[in-house]
Amino acid sequence: MRYLLTSLLATGLCIHSALAADAPAIHHTIVFQEEGRFAAWPANHGIWSWDNEIVVGFVLAYHKLNPEGGHDIDRSRPSTVRQARSLDGGETWTVEDPKLPNVRRDEFASQDGTKSLASPIDFSSPDMAVKFYMGDVYYSGDRCRTWQGPYQLPTFGRSRLLARTDYLIEGRDRITAFVAAAKAESEQEGQPLCIRTTDGGLTWNLVGWIGPQPPLNYGYAIMPATVRVGETGYLSMIRRGGAFDGEKRWWVEPWLSHDDGKSWYLLDQPQISNGGNPATLTRLRNGNLALAYGWRHSPYGIRTRISQNDGQSWSNERSIRSDATGWDIGYPRTVQRADGKCVTIYYYYNDNSPERYIACTIWTPES
Repeated sequence: MRYLLTSLLATGLCIHSALAADAPAIHHTIVFQEEGRFAAWPANHGIWSWDNEIVVGFVLAYHKLNPEGGHDIDRSRPSTVRQARSLDGGETWTVEDPKLPNVRRDEFASQDGTKSLASPIDFSSPDMAVKFYMGDVYYSGDRCRTWQGPYQLPTFGRSRLLARTDYLIEGRDRITAFVAAAKAESEQEGQPLCIRTTDGGLTWNLVGWIGPQPPLNYGYAIMPATVRVGETGYLSMIRRGGAFDGEKRWWVEPWLSHDDGKSWYLLDQPQISNGGNPATLTRLRNGNLALAYGWRHSPYGIRTRISQNDGQSWSNERSIRSDATGWDIGYPRTVQRADGKCVTIYYYYNDNSPERYIACTIWTPES
């Protein structure tokens, strides 16, 4: 019996090894790349998926070398918003013009031409997508093929909102969103907050501020990436920056709410000093959490971690790409496709492509 059990275990290990050998390794595809163009910042515009159909937004501008070391974007020429669609889980992509009205090149400009929502949106539609951009919200009921909006969001006592797309549909009439606002009595970014509609988008209410306001001299907390934890909790990864003893530092930190977003407290881990980049947090079908973020230190690239217990602990950091030329990369967003693989989309460049382009990495999350 012992010999039989050993043989069965050995056979099982061989089968597992063979399957692992046949499984494709981490591989990269290109979402958008064009000579002379600057394509960037998917995290600013959102990602949506329906099994193997994926749509992601990004900024499309013109490339111009910045001698001061900033973004290599030509600020004197117009830029616009584009979205890309894949029907095969991120293997191939088609670029589309979403025709979003009143979205300007300047991310921090207030929008003109907003209107009031005439009737409630049915968020339970299986083809629903919602987009938050600065002070406005847009809706699509046909998988991002057409958009309604912009509809202006309240500023909750602040001068402006700095919203990016991070939300959870929680019923026919209810969405909880996680955005950021300018600091009190200031135009400076920013402080994150949890907001909610319970009437199909007709009105939006403040649920709770996520953490204290950062210092006015230099400090910000922006770009939440959030999942539901249990029946009444949320876990949100916040992008941070601040000055300490005269030196600037940039990192990502986790905040947890147990009371449906009303109050929040800071967790010890993970505190990720990645050089200034938002994270993307995704609930996988097996219940695990997948965390991905740009790494703006050498070797520059994209890294991930997995949690099997709702963020109480995390796996070791895993690099899924590390061949970038410099720091101007990242802003990732991740979805899970039908076969369980993760699809992470971000902007990137390397020695073979000095222009920023939109890249995609397809990878298997550790179990």
